[in-house]
Amino acid sequence: MSRYRAIALLPVMAALSGCNLVVLNPSGDVASQQGDLVVISTLLMLLIIVPVMALTVLFAWRYRQSNNTARYEPDWDHSTQLELVIWAAPLLIIICLGAITWVTTHKLDPYRPLDRIAADKPMPAGAAPLDVQVVALDWKWLFLYPEYGIASVNEMAAPVDRPIRFSITASSVMNSFYVPALAGQIYAMPGMETKLHAVINEPGSFKGFSANYSGAGFSHMRFTFLGLSDGDFGAWVNKVKAASDTMDRSRYLALEKPSEAVPVQYFGSTDPKLFKAAVERCVAPGSMCMGDMHAIDRAGGLNAGGLAAAEALLRASALTDRPAGSDATGLCTVAEAVDAAAPLAATTLAPISVRKAGTPAGALRPADL
Repeated sequence: MSRYRAIALLPVMAALSGCNLVVLNPSGDVASQQGDLVVISTLLMLLIIVPVMALTVLFAWRYRQSNNTARYEPDWDHSTQLELVIWAAPLLIIICLGAITWVTTHKLDPYRPLDRIAADKPMPAGAAPLDVQVVALDWKWLFLYPEYGIASVNEMAAPVDRPIRFSITASSVMNSFYVPALAGQIYAMPGMETKLHAVINEPGSFKGFSANYSGAGFSHMRFTFLGLSDGDFGAWVNKVKAASDTMDRSRYLALEKPSEAVPVQYFGSTDPKLFKAAVERCVAPGSMCMGDMHAIDRAGGLNAGGLAAAEALLRASALTDRPAGSDATGLCTVAEAVDAAAPLAATTLAPISVRKAGTPAGALRPADL
């Protein structure tokens, strides 16, 4: 019977032998260091787990009921040597794990710029990272390349051995940006910008996805990461630039709507301020950016004095030309208000009593905003 079981397991063993454990065999230096950390931590813990499992089997066999030759010591209750082993071994392992965790937590901090390309490749002097702005949408990924003025959906590319600096945000709910072959996951959160520094060391096509459940279309929230040579990356950039679509604010608002299994899309030009607007949640016309809200709060908020100040600044901004697509009936941005109010503060606008945070009460001045 055992022979037939072994034969039956052969297909399973053959299938498992073809598995690609990408987390432990990645193509990026950051992911490789993280994989090494997993292996080292596992081996350290196995120093306790394996002996405990072996001794469990040994004790069960040695002190079985039918073994009349085993030592019988009903009054035994303490062994100093055994206590030292039981407590010292785990303590040493915990100290080692703590030291490794401390070092790697700082070394592999996703916000920390890379200091090497690979284990045997230090960072070249003056190497400029590739900036990629990432927006997690429902349920697709938008990639913006400010250096090239292009964008893509559900596909991104980067040159081999060139550091990548990701800026990551989300449009609605929290997601998690994760390319196992490249680096560990990092959260994409609305109203926030997270960072990730990584590098790909081998050419190829790799899978990326969201590692945080975000709704009905979560299972389709996947993208392709392409590691390309410099020449192939240049060709990819030219292919994207040839696309006729433009990733502007109106196109972003249309793409932002929930949709599943979205095909790869290319955009030959982009709005350079789109990512900042996505982070500050003011892509839609007439919406106020979070930075402007914070500035108003610092200037006293929209209480009695703050409302009067906002109305005065709005009157001042109404005298200036507004950008196309802006909402003339809403509050202008603080920068626009300051520029507009400066020449009128002494003649047109009467001083308004408002208290700025951290300053004594007095007349509102553009410099106070």
